[in-house]
Amino acid sequence: MSLPLIHLPSRTIRDEDSKIRNLLQQAEKKLGFLPNMYANMANAPYLLETYLFGYDKFRTESGFSPAQQEVVLLTISRANRCHYCVAAHSFLADHVSKVPAAVTDAIRDGSEIGDDKLRALSSFTLHLQQTQGRPDSEQLQQFFAAGFSEQHLLDMLLAISVKTISNYANHLFATPVDDLFKAREWQE
Repeated sequence: MSLPLIHLPSRTIRDEDSKIRNLLQQAEKKLGFLPNMYANMANAPYLLETYLFGYDKFRTESGFSPAQQEVVLLTISRANRCHYCVAAHSFLADHVSKVPAAVTDAIRDGSEIGDDKLRALSSFTLHLQQTQGRPDSEQLQQFFAAGFSEQHLLDMLLAISVKTISNYANHLFATPVDDLFKAREWQE
């Protein structure tokens, strides 16, 4: 874990700023706890609001199954070397999205995923991110051959966008992993 690059205080559900307070209270109500990442991002409430909106749309409106969503989010977080989000998405993969542990561990370790469709999804997610949205035609055809569509490609752009917000914010704050996710902490 690196040292924080910015030192703004974590915000709370009792914050003096009503916009921050309302955002954090809604998040805590929805999740049952307030993630450290949200408490930090709330220093720029518009940033947290944008993240929450995009993340919710990816989760509720993308054409990916919950397991596929987690593969996309975990792949991006690992590529961005975000210790916080790798731990969080590993926990969610295990307990919410029901991704096979072998798949989650392969993404975390950078090894080959055994499931063909999830391997194609993770591989293309990484390729799309590394090429900054300029995939080569061979990779794109492999993605389509695995059963994904042009709409899935746009859904991936949303995932890359929200993960850029959260991963970069976590880098700036050196956000500590919440106790809930500690069992899935990630070491590069």
